[in-house]
Amino acid sequence: MTALGTAYWRLWSSSGLSNLADGIVKVVLGLVAVQYTRSPALVAGLATVSSLPWLLFALHAGVLADRVDRRRAMLTANVIRAGLLASLTAAIELGFGSIWLLYVVALGLGIAETVHDTAAQAILPQVVGRDQLTRANSRLYAAELTANEFAGPPVGGFLVAAGAFAAFAVPSALWIVAIVALFFVPGTFRAERVRETSVREDLVEGLRFLWEKRILRILAIMVGGFNFATSAMITIFVLYAVGPSSAMGLSEQAYGFLLSAIALGSFAASFAAERIELALGRTRSLVLSLLTGAALVGIPAVTTNPYVIGAVFFVGGAGVVVWNVVVVSLRQRIIPDHLLGRGTSGHRLVAWGTKPLGALTAGLLAEGVGLRPVFAGAAALILALVLLCPREW
Repeated sequence: MTALGTAYWRLWSSSGLSNLADGIVKVVLGLVAVQYTRSPALVAGLATVSSLPWLLFALHAGVLADRVDRRRAMLTANVIRAGLLASLTAAIELGFGSIWLLYVVALGLGIAETVHDTAAQAILPQVVGRDQLTRANSRLYAAELTANEFAGPPVGGFLVAAGAFAAFAVPSALWIVAIVALFFVPGTFRAERVRETSVREDLVEGLRFLWEKRILRILAIMVGGFNFATSAMITIFVLYAVGPSSAMGLSEQAYGFLLSAIALGSFAASFAAERIELALGRTRSLVLSLLTGAALVGIPAVTTNPYVIGAVFFVGGAGVVVWNVVVVSLRQRIIPDHLLGRGTSGHRLVAWGTKPLGALTAGLLAEGVGLRPVFAGAAALILALVLLCPREW
């Protein structure tokens, strides 16, 4: 096998550090939020605001990624994220913390994440050859998911126990180190532009390409449904799991470790994703991912046993990473470089734009019918997506 190269491993290091910060913040925001309110709607609203930029700004982030140097876009986004958390830390220390301040910071972090992640997917084929994308994505997901889901949640739980200052200062510092690692990735990463076009023309061109490619259109819809369901489940799971009045009665630290089972499964599968795709084929690999995903979101509806839930989370996490490696690698091969930012953002507008809708829906439904019916409904939605799975590639 051809070596992935120094530039790739520096990008890999920066991505791992950024995702560790993301993973910590994802848990910390929810745990700090429940110190200000126990309202399911307000807690779910925080998750909604965090992912809302994928619905509102994804297309423009794609245009940006196809117009500017993608590495610089990623650097700028991480500078903004580090600055936002540093400001939040100072505000809390001065006694100005509130659920509404968390909302403002969550929105800013979400906008920066939209720019960073769109540019990050678009830059990869410029760093490694397209024949290496499956392997490169597998290694990248191993780092990202281990940091974001495996290390981030328990670290976040311990940091909250240590105080809000540590909980937000540590991820801010991690983003600064990620900036340093990314700064030393050599080269320029601006896509070639044949002619000058308006932002509107760029948006239309990217969306037209995505719509006309049937396989990309179907996969975007499927990921949108999957993310709607997983966002709905994970948003309210903190209310189901944490605190003496919850169904599971877990501590913040135990909750973080339970979520890390998802990442542990993802980490294990990231090294096997390429082999699974070769052995089962793309269609069967995606069906398997959907079945394990349905189990992941549905298991809290039938048990409060943390060991059973943790085991299913492990299997579900493995399915998620197999899906991501297969679908992302395919998309990066199909979409030409000058459209890759817009193609990625158009896909994510549909695929990730459903996250705030799932979080909002979960919060409203949980207020009326309780938590368990929301988990069961999320599982049913993912199972229904099997019917859309492409038979031909």
